[in-house]
Amino acid sequence: MQRWGLLIDGRKVETDDFQEVINPSTGSVVSAMPVGRARDLDAAVAAASKAFSVWKEVPDSQRAEACRAIAKTIDAHSEELARLLTLEQGKPMNGLGSRFEIGGAVAWTRYTADLSLPVEVLQDGAEGRVELHRKPIGVVGSITPWNWPVMIACWHIIPAIRAGNTVVIKPSPLTPLSTIRLVELINEELPPGVVNVVTGENEIGSLMSSHPGIAKVTFTGSTATGRKIMQNAAGTLKRLTLELGGNDAGIVLPDAEPKKIVEGLFWGAFINCGQTCAALKRLYVHDSLYDEVCRELTAYAKQVVVGDGLSDSSTLGPVQNRRQFEIVSSFVKEAREKGGRVLIGGDPADGPGWFYPVTLVADVDHGCRLVDEEQFGPALPIIRYSDLDEAVEKANSSSMGLGGSVWGSDHEALKQVAQRIEAGSVWINKHGAIQPNAPFGGVKQSGFGVEFGLEGLKEFTVVQTVFC
Repeated sequence: MQRWGLLIDGRKVETDDFQEVINPSTGSVVSAMPVGRARDLDAAVAAASKAFSVWKEVPDSQRAEACRAIAKTIDAHSEELARLLTLEQGKPMNGLGSRFEIGGAVAWTRYTADLSLPVEVLQDGAEGRVELHRKPIGVVGSITPWNWPVMIACWHIIPAIRAGNTVVIKPSPLTPLSTIRLVELINEELPPGVVNVVTGENEIGSLMSSHPGIAKVTFTGSTATGRKIMQNAAGTLKRLTLELGGNDAGIVLPDAEPKKIVEGLFWGAFINCGQTCAALKRLYVHDSLYDEVCRELTAYAKQVVVGDGLSDSSTLGPVQNRRQFEIVSSFVKEAREKGGRVLIGGDPADGPGWFYPVTLVADVDHGCRLVDEEQFGPALPIIRYSDLDEAVEKANSSSMGLGGSVWGSDHEALKQVAQRIEAGSVWINKHGAIQPNAPFGGVKQSGFGVEFGLEGLKEFTVVQTVFC
């Protein structure tokens, strides 16, 4: 069994302890993750601090070219990364799976490489010249989740180094291997210490968020963990970007055409087996279309094959880990006990693997966890409404506000409803369609700060105003 190492200051670092990484499709061991300790984190931060003193002075054009080279290297190793990702995360190689994720990582890296933040002239006249400069912050601590480990790592790392920062990244202990390999490839194009990886349990994340040598933490994950990071960061007043959980609502208006929107509804909810922060997690359907939408979604779901990600026939893979599998199972069980009507799915087969079937639950409402909380898995509640104002009020009743969507035929009416939804991103006749040129982030307890585009790049800088 291969034993991986940490990567600190451009060198592989062996650890005394290792932890098995499990394939969620089979329950078998994929490989062994190195378990880093506080001393390893300290070494990584020291290496990143040393590298920062040089990297921040590298001309902007050279940093851009380095990011383009990283994109080329990732692309050249895309099949290797995709297979490793499928083995540890479970998603299929094809479709909206591992090859799709690696392709997204390449696309985001290329786009970000071409961004720049030139000096802004705020004033230039008889009273003097005032310039706004954006400068790198320092060492960035990146903490990434298990659902899209490679793409989210690139979302964190690439804008950070593009702006002149250095990085220490800690991936989820459930999916660390593809991130370690990604950082190895990135290091082929960068000076030692610019990007480092330290893997381990949650202890490393806690130490990162309080470490005096780390100037900013960017985190993607649960709201509960985001709160802890915020608390730990208070002692050093770290800058933070927190992209946290979501319980995204979609509202289907009375003039929607179910046959036209069913594919978008399905993949808005079930991309990555529902294990996406900005997936559609609550669907509100007008009474006049309710039965037809339920029928169309059920018919579409029957075509979807859930299986081992390495099989070409699989459309969706397993839930990534046992804990999440049990959460989804308990939410569906409670919804059924409270009168929910399971249209399809709901009864997982015994192992091996954490396979949960695509599940649609009708005739539910607020008051059950499948509606009120983030299920983060392949189960969608479908809620009937008759009054649009009530549907909007219910959609906004969540403490979260990451994404939302509105579905129908009248574009102006759709835009009006979209602007009433309390979410950082709202889509019309689609859901979760993020792109590298459009800022993405949450409101309420879905976090703060944004990623992507110029606004996301600015998150990795501090402002200096120069009065000439």
